[in-house]
Amino acid sequence: MKEIEAEAAILFIMAYHYSHIMPRISKVYLGIYRKERLLGVVTLGWGTQPLQTIRKIFYQHELVTKDYLEIGKMCFTPEMNGNQYFGSMVLSLLVKWMKKNTDCLFLYTLSDGIMGKPGYVYQAGNFQYIGKFKTSVYRDIETGEKIHPRSAKVLLAENARLDGVAKRHWLTHDYCEYKGIEKIQGFMFRYIYPVSKAGRKILKDYEEYRCHQPNPKDTDLIFEKRVAHGNFEQISQPEFNMRIFKYQKVGGNKPSAFALKE
Repeated sequence: MKEIEAEAAILFIMAYHYSHIMPRISKVYLGIYRKERLLGVVTLGWGTQPLQTIRKIFYQHELVTKDYLEIGKMCFTPEMNGNQYFGSMVLSLLVKWMKKNTDCLFLYTLSDGIMGKPGYVYQAGNFQYIGKFKTSVYRDIETGEKIHPRSAKVLLAENARLDGVAKRHWLTHDYCEYKGIEKIQGFMFRYIYPVSKAGRKILKDYEEYRCHQPNPKDTDLIFEKRVAHGNFEQISQPEFNMRIFKYQKVGGNKPSAFALKE
C-alpha cells in the first residue's frame, strides 16, 4: 500500500466502484499493489460535516477533525471484489499505514445500506459497529439514476422557484411526482477502528459502544419509498443505474478531468 496521485486513484474508482460521485473532501489516495499491478484503491478524508461527525460519535470528548480520517472510497478489481480475505488484508494494511503516517485516533467509515451493503468487510476487519441512521436518496424513475441530495442543487433550485419560495433543502413530493423522481430511504451503518491506545481508551468510555451491538446482516436492511408527503412504504431493494448522470456530475468537482469513456 502506498500513496498515489489523485488522478490515477479516481480513474480506478471510475472503472471499478459502483458510485462515481467522489466524497466532498479527499485528503489521501492509496493504492494497493501486487508487484506492479494496481488491485485496489482507498481514499481517506471527510464527509460533509467533518467536525460534527466526530463530536456526535464521541460527545463526551472535545475531539476535532484531525483526530480521525474517514474512508471515502474503497474499491478493488473485479477478481478481488467480494474476496473477504483480500478486503481484510487491505484494512489491516490501512490501519498500519495510518499508525505510521498520521496522528489520528480513529479510522471511521460508513457502509451504504441503500446499496444492500451491511458492512461485512468491516466486520471481518474487526471494526467496531457503532450504530445506524436513516438516509435518503432520489432515483429517476425513467433512467434509474441514483441522485444524492448533495448533488441535487439544480433540482432544488427549480423546486423552490416553482413553489415560489427562496430555498428548498429537500425535494417536495409534488415536485418529485412532476419530475418522475422517487425518494428512497434506507440505512447507513457506522463503523470505527481505534488506531492508537488513546483511541481505544476513549472508545471504552462509551457504554453504548462497549456493549458491542450485534453486527448488521442482510435481514437488517430496509428500503422505503415515499408515497405521499411524510409517508413511506417498504419496498424491495431498489436497482440503480450508476452509469447515468442526467442530474449530477461524475468524479466530484472537476468531472471532465477524470471521467472514463464507456
